[in-house]
Amino acid sequence: MDIPRDYNAAEDLVGGNLKAGRASKVAFIDDAGQCTFGELAERVNRFGNHLLSLGLRMEDRILIAMHDSIDWPVAFLGAIKAGIVPVAVNTLLTPKDYEYMLSDSRAKALLVSAPLKPQFDPFVSRLPFLKHVLVPPFADLISKSSSDLKTAPTTCDDPCLWLYSSGSTGMPKGTVHVHSSMRLTAELYARGVLGLKESDVVFSAAKFFFAYGLGNSLSFPLALGSTAVLMAERPTPDAVFKRLTERKPTVFYGVPTLYAGMLASPAFPDKDVLNLKTCISAGEALPPQIAKSFKERTGVDILDGIGSTEMLHIFLSNRPGDFRPGTTGKAVPGYELRLVDEKGADVKQGDLGELLIKGPTAANLYWNNRGKSRNTFVGEWTRSGDKYTLDADGFYAYGGRTDDMLKVSGIWVSPAEVEAALVSHEAVLEAAVVGKEDEQKLVKPKAFVVLKPGKQASVDELQTYVKSKLAPYKYPRWIEFASELPKTATGKIQRFKLRV
Repeated sequence: MDIPRDYNAAEDLVGGNLKAGRASKVAFIDDAGQCTFGELAERVNRFGNHLLSLGLRMEDRILIAMHDSIDWPVAFLGAIKAGIVPVAVNTLLTPKDYEYMLSDSRAKALLVSAPLKPQFDPFVSRLPFLKHVLVPPFADLISKSSSDLKTAPTTCDDPCLWLYSSGSTGMPKGTVHVHSSMRLTAELYARGVLGLKESDVVFSAAKFFFAYGLGNSLSFPLALGSTAVLMAERPTPDAVFKRLTERKPTVFYGVPTLYAGMLASPAFPDKDVLNLKTCISAGEALPPQIAKSFKERTGVDILDGIGSTEMLHIFLSNRPGDFRPGTTGKAVPGYELRLVDEKGADVKQGDLGELLIKGPTAANLYWNNRGKSRNTFVGEWTRSGDKYTLDADGFYAYGGRTDDMLKVSGIWVSPAEVEAALVSHEAVLEAAVVGKEDEQKLVKPKAFVVLKPGKQASVDELQTYVKSKLAPYKYPRWIEFASELPKTATGKIQRFKLRV
């Protein structure tokens, strides 16, 4: 898809639905109510005008730390239409993280949900760039603003939005995306791979502030005229079941740990009360056993894929009619992939290599981080930090992170592979594998295992089981049982916390 040079993402994503005659169609449903595409357009304009009335101008930043509700897309899109750059941040962070992000981004305004405001109160007064703190709901705040907003004269390559990385290792990085990227992810993945339609109702467990959730709940449904269900609370199995049964979404986006938790719950709903036709997983590799069990319970395949904050959404995925459990699928049309060794040379088919991506949605840079920008964005290619193998049929299989890989007896071992074997055991809910030195200072796998409620398994039993599934050298030499695993807010296991 060609994006014109003079282009504003909000004008396209919101205004396109009005031009298509969808003004009266429901765009978003949240915990408090719903709004149509027409009502959304009006609120977006009023909010954009309010920001301009505060003195914010083109390319100023506003930081959004808000729980998912209709106010979130109103604020996000209102800023973009006015030419102001929203910086979406995780709502589960610490005051230290938020102070860093506000200082790093030099945001002039902060939009923060009332329950989160105490996290900011201790330091906002000492930030020299921050001028305004706004707390939803925004209805009264914007009621006096005009419902007509002149679209800012942005181009397709202007900065549009920032997303901060999770910061699971080191300080978070402000990832800068341009105006064209949201529309392109919607066309390439949502339309091209998923076949998302205007008639679909979508529900994402991942929140707006993640690249994954932003596409799932905002850019995809707006680009294609679908309806999105929003949820402010944490995506526990019970909370997800409530939306799946009451709102009847046709498309559901989750992460592997959530799918595992859902399957382990006695409250898993019967197939006949669901309306699902497509389920997607991203964030970490989906163990085949979870996909198999979910298909048995619902009749629906989980399409495993991988995206990143740097590429804005999924660029490698399984798809309907072209699906292989245990793999991450094939390249999304519009993206090119390479697997390279430590020297940057292409690896042979079947060999493990780092995944590089070339595509139109790569971020411009990491804000104020030239070194990491140059290391990650190398010409037209973006380094993923993920290891993969490619088989003869064109399917990519995940081999772990470059910094998680273990070399055992001189042979690379993927923690993800050992974890998948452990999770396939009937008693295991979750597993994480890291490297640990033995008496000879040689690295061997160590596993942390969470058992399903009411299930039991011994260390010897699990070790023997893994040996029956994988090459014997890959089995975990140590197994430690835990009540839970440390994770980021996206559900990714933080293996670095288990290495200490």
